Amino acid sequence: MQERAKKRWEDQTLTGIGRLPARASRFTDSSAVESLNGEWKFLYLAAPEYSPQGFEQPDFNTDGWDTIPVPSCWQTEGYDHMHYTDVLYLFPLNPPFVPSENPAGIYKRSFEVPADWMENTTILRFDGADSAYDVWVNGNHAGYSKVSRLPAEFDISSYINAGTNSLTVRVYKWSDGSYLEDQDMWWFSGIYRDVTLLNSPKQRIEDCRIHGDLDPSYTDGLFSAEIRLSMAGGALSWTLSDPEGKKAAEGTVSPAEKTFSIEAKIPGVKKWTAETPALYTLTMTLEGDAGAHTVSFRTGFRKIEVKGNVFTVNGKAILLNGANHHDYSPEGGRRVDPEVMRQDVLMMKRHNINAVRFSHYPSIEAIYDYCDEYGLYVIDEADLECHGFEWAHIYDRISDDPEWEAAYVDRGVRMVERDYNHPSIIMWSLGNESSFGVNFKREAEAIRALDSSRLIHYEGDFEAEITDVYSTMYTWLGPLKEIGATKVKHNKPHVHCEYGHAMGNGPGCLADYEELYHTYDRLQGGFVWEWYDHGIRSEEEDGTVTYKYGGCYGDFPTNGNFCIDGYLMPDRTPSPALLELKQVFCPVSVKRAAESTDLYQVKNWYDFKTLSGVALSCTVTDGKTAVSSFTIDNLSAAPGEEELVLLPCTVENPEGNADYYLNIRVVEKESTSYAPAGHELGVFQFLLPVKKTVYAERKAGTVSVAEDAARLTVRAAGTEFVFNKVTGVLASMEKSGKTLISRGPVVTVDRADIDNDMYKVYDWNNKYFVSRGMEQLEYMTVRQSDDRAAVYIQKYFGCYCQAWGFKLSYVYTIYGDGSMDVSLNGRAVRNREFEPAFLPRIGVELYAAKPLWNVSWYGLGPGESYCDSRQAAIMGIYETDVDGMHTDYVKPQENGHREKAGWLAICDREEGILIKAKEQFGFNVHDYTAEALRKAPYPRDIKREDYLILNLDYRQSGLGSNSCGQEQTESCKTPIEDFTMAFSIRPVKREEILSEARTEYK
Repeated sequence: MQERAKKRWEDQTLTGIGRLPARASRFTDSSAVESLNGEWKFLYLAAPEYSPQGFEQPDFNTDGWDTIPVPSCWQTEGYDHMHYTDVLYLFPLNPPFVPSENPAGIYKRSFEVPADWMENTTILRFDGADSAYDVWVNGNHAGYSKVSRLPAEFDISSYINAGTNSLTVRVYKWSDGSYLEDQDMWWFSGIYRDVTLLNSPKQRIEDCRIHGDLDPSYTDGLFSAEIRLSMAGGALSWTLSDPEGKKAAEGTVSPAEKTFSIEAKIPGVKKWTAETPALYTLTMTLEGDAGAHTVSFRTGFRKIEVKGNVFTVNGKAILLNGANHHDYSPEGGRRVDPEVMRQDVLMMKRHNINAVRFSHYPSIEAIYDYCDEYGLYVIDEADLECHGFEWAHIYDRISDDPEWEAAYVDRGVRMVERDYNHPSIIMWSLGNESSFGVNFKREAEAIRALDSSRLIHYEGDFEAEITDVYSTMYTWLGPLKEIGATKVKHNKPHVHCEYGHAMGNGPGCLADYEELYHTYDRLQGGFVWEWYDHGIRSEEEDGTVTYKYGGCYGDFPTNGNFCIDGYLMPDRTPSPALLELKQVFCPVSVKRAAESTDLYQVKNWYDFKTLSGVALSCTVTDGKTAVSSFTIDNLSAAPGEEELVLLPCTVENPEGNADYYLNIRVVEKESTSYAPAGHELGVFQFLLPVKKTVYAERKAGTVSVAEDAARLTVRAAGTEFVFNKVTGVLASMEKSGKTLISRGPVVTVDRADIDNDMYKVYDWNNKYFVSRGMEQLEYMTVRQSDDRAAVYIQKYFGCYCQAWGFKLSYVYTIYGDGSMDVSLNGRAVRNREFEPAFLPRIGVELYAAKPLWNVSWYGLGPGESYCDSRQAAIMGIYETDVDGMHTDYVKPQENGHREKAGWLAICDREEGILIKAKEQFGFNVHDYTAEALRKAPYPRDIKREDYLILNLDYRQSGLGSNSCGQEQTESCKTPIEDFTMAFSIRPVKREEILSEARTEYK
């Protein structure tokens, strides 16, 4: 059989044609720059072979071609089709070959060259195009490149003319490089990053690699730079300026060689860290025969080392509170706006994130400048992932194939050469989820030869054979603790490169992970997955905006909404998870000292800063109204240290039955580069031992009881309670003829599916049928006295075809003032080998009248909270409406739960009901059912009811992050167990909610 001939885009040994050596990105450059962004002529083809003859020629007629914006992804512009996968390749695994019908796009435009450019060197630069491309200038083949997320430069000086010139680019959707670009993301194609022309003197500064090191005492800066010129000669002057713009060092050189070095010692240098991002600027001017060329680079001084089982920055072990970041836009796909990237960095800083991993490829150059400037530690990752080979059980197929060595090394080396000068980068990552093999060894060697000052990271080096850190992803709490407590994998420092998978509602357990990081030195933190949801914005005919995910475009195979897994919604609205993360990552913690209620321990979790820059803004409150406020602004704890602070709190004449709290907000005293003065870093709350218990006499009244074969009716103080005698369910509660409750309470063990339960919901719904629970009436009777009536009901609760369930005992006590106490006892009936390991929830469900739209409660708030995700919530009295109880997750699921409630009221403008419990409870209030959430692909598809659904929970399971990682911890699971619930329901005037809620009856 004849061997298949390789096409240019099917040759893994070919890293490029005509491409200039990679070089470091610069902060400024005096070269003339012309952007070629804008509208280009565009022809979409099913395969490159269908290209029209002579398409690359300047005079080729493009009439009838479309136009397309550059930069853009052609799928977002209506060509080809959207397709999302996590792991799967969209072609057979036959490397290096790709599908014969390989979609291609021909881009064509003209550009003007000034006459004075002709004496200089003109470089054509592409910052990124997916996945490979050929370039023609005036019909001449200028080059070929691949690696979608790295730039390529071509010297086109010999191809251009003064005046009008023609540029043609043919981009290939698939190439041999596609085998190395199987990252978890949408498959996008096209020229999606900037295209520019640079015109520089022939004698110019070509490249510069800066070393900002520290002496062994971490006091003085050791500056050096390796400079490469286009040609020897001329005179080079240089100045190194400190963060205030003052001259720190300078010099002149008359270079006899194209490559040379400069160096200087900087006494008492200002060191760069993520907490103190001090930037120096190197400015160089080369005076040559053809004129001057000036460039500048920013740099910082820091030293990265491994000491024992920790890595250090400037001699101190650091904790990475990081996030994984993709380049993504809901409108433009992989085309991103630098200003949006700046806002991403600012938002990270404002949410106590101190590190970012660019997963799983180098990001746009601007974001590294922002990380340098505002202060984020960076793991820079090579554009390399071949995860789909694991699916075929040949995971190391190309990672251990020497024929692919050049491709692996090229991706790592070009990343380092581009990003070398950024002080924020502390680790180079060899790639992601590509198994291990000889090619990673060669890549690591090549990177170390270029830069030995930073650490090497790669999670796929499972034995930590060639890396400087031992990296794992989605490690459960138990195994992670074991790593921290032992010396496995050569006792190397551990980095949790992915955890806290934020798919849909979640994750939980973030605080548990942070506690481990604080406990074990070797565990140096990690990076939550991931910064934002990758939903594609779609405006429907009715104007409704939805965000689509895998499968919404008919794409198959797909991983569905697995791309909706961020701490930001697709429109970059913070999710509840981001607020939780901010509190968990707070660099200051406050605890009450055991020996005194007025003494508090303030812990400084910063690695380099004292607490002199923060203050404690303290408020004594009854949950609704501030009683007193004061500020502590003389903190001084050193990094890692604690200090005791006296916070005396007194409440004169406390309100009867009110709880009082000390709320401590940790705030920035002065404005920073990323936030104004007063910016809140975190909040801590303490219940004060101030409570005056007062009892009131219940209003007297009579109770009447009437019943027939179907109904039992109890009336008191204008309130009517009707029980269905067939089902034993409270069928209605009315006040003066107005319906308040139309059904319930009835027991439920169901909640709408959440993504983080993806491995449990099938069994819950299709094996144990938790969504098909029902109560069966066993016994019902009523006992009446002068001022009350008690309805006793016994039932059995179970689910379809299940032998486990609960024996239920309800007691409804209705008083003469129109209020009702509900007591519910459940006794578990077990079927241990054939029952779920735990339940989504145990609680009751009620239907209420929809006009009771306003919601107020005393409990955790203001946002949603779950038992393993409630660090950001504090106790208080909150008000919203039913819409405000809803969290608009891209794919509808359980949402809006509030924990630790003492009471809950729902009202219309005038009146409603007050629900008050003896023990704290959790609750939801919505106008849709759990089943409606299950069936709705988008929020706009949720079927709304003409009544409200209230869930009152004895217990609801936590969130976990088991869509990819740790499931709920044992303490946050809801076992099948005996339970008790007790609460009262009473009609209430809206203006009397608080006073009634604080009334305790004898």
